[in-house]
Parts: sequence; structure tokens; C-alpha cells
Amino acid sequence: MGAGIAHAFAAVGSSVVVLEADQDRANAASQRIAGTLGKAEEKGKLASATEALGRVSAVTEAAELPPDAALYVEAVPEDAALKSSVLRRLEAVAGADAVLATNTSSLSVTNLAASLERPERFCGMHFFNPVPASALVELVHHPDTAAELLERVQGWVAALGKQAIVVRDSPGFATSRLGVAVGLEAIRMVEEGVASAEDIDAGMRLGYRWPMGPLRLTDLVGLDVRLGIASHLASTLGPRFDPPALLREMVARGELGKKSGRGFYDWD
Repeated sequence: MGAGIAHAFAAVGSSVVVLEADQDRANAASQRIAGTLGKAEEKGKLASATEALGRVSAVTEAAELPPDAALYVEAVPEDAALKSSVLRRLEAVAGADAVLATNTSSLSVTNLAASLERPERFCGMHFFNPVPASALVELVHHPDTAAELLERVQGWVAALGKQAIVVRDSPGFATSRLGVAVGLEAIRMVEEGVASAEDIDAGMRLGYRWPMGPLRLTDLVGLDVRLGIASHLASTLGPRFDPPALLREMVARGELGKKSGRGFYDWD
């Protein structure tokens, strides 16, 4: 997700610095961004991948980030303690007018804000995968988010060529809550033998005009990620979000979707 966010901003002319945990990961991130920018140029969606890549750099220490950056987006895994730690590191180097944002898809933005000294300049920026091709960014505000901050962030989203929706902080926000609900029900249908994954997905694509079925989307998101979000929503919103046994079993077997080569579909 971090590489995708970097790609999106670099493609529209922004200077981007990616912070990674070590040099190997920094090199891997740079290569990943170079690859996706190159593919965008091949498809005619970007004038020059070389020019866009020239606006991207990668570092391994927060102190190396530019202090005059306007926006800092945290995009580490869905672990509240890890996110809070990274956000505090970013706040320590950010300029007084900078905006801090989290790319969480389900964790409480209010709780993350509580770890910051200036929570009023913090919000959620929930990007969707793959970031360069997605049309939406879900902006999540908490009780202390400044109104003018949301206006600034909406302007950046528009500059990316994407549409922003504004959502009050709530478990799962709007999109994860709805998307997970449909995805879990689709998994239960496979579990009960109602229909195949392919037919369930075809029903949603052809009958409801979804661009992608919920089970194929689960494979792309990652079954482990979906399990984590469902478990969090179940703990906050109740048993209707309890993960199906089939989802738990597939994750335990290492069938995580596209990234492992197998989920509800065979990606090999």
C-alpha cells in the first residue's frame, strides 16, 4: 500500500520520500514503485515513468524525512501499537503545518490520535488497493480533527484524480464495514456449499455490476488481512462479523490469496 500511495503522488508531480525499516526494504520499495510506474507508462496512463521516479526517494530513518513535507501518510500493517509508534516518530520530525494521516482500514482513528501531541492535525486516509487504479479515498475524522485539515486533504485527493468521501470514525468506517460484511457472507456460502466461488463472484459482477466479486477481492486483499479486520469488527460491533470457520482454516493452511498463490482461486 505504501508503494502504491507513493506511486499515486509521484505520478501527479509530487516529491515523495518513502520511509522503510532497513535498506533492503527501501531498495525493494524503490524497485516496486519503478515497476508500477513503468507499467503505467506502457499502458499510456503516465507520460514518463523515469521523470516520475526521479521525484521518489527512500530512506531508513525518520530524521532523514524532509521537515517541510506537507503530508505524512503512515501505511504499516494493521497493528495499533505499531501504527502509534510510527505516528509518534513522524510527529517528532513533521513541521508545524504538516498533516499526519493513517492508512488504516479498520483501526480506531480516535485511539491513534490519542497518542499524538497535536491530534487536531491527524486524520485517516484510507486508500484502496491497487492505489494507482482506485478511484476512492475514504477520509476519516475523529472528534479533534480540524475542519480546515479535512479541506486540505480533500484537495490533495482531488489532485490525485480520486474522489474523497468523509466518514466519522467508527469501527470499519463505511467501506470496510460494508465490504467485510458481504465478503464474510460470500465465504459462508462457499462453506455451506451454496455455490462455487466463481459463481458467487459472477453473480455479483453480472447481477449487481460489481467490478470484481467479493471472493476474488478477498484473495487480492489477503485472507489474513480480512480475518484480522473481521476479528476486530466482531470485537467492536458484535457476532455478525465473526469470521467463518472456513476463513480461519484457510489462513491456518497458509492459503492467503494472491500473495501466497492460492486462496479461493489458484493464482499460480
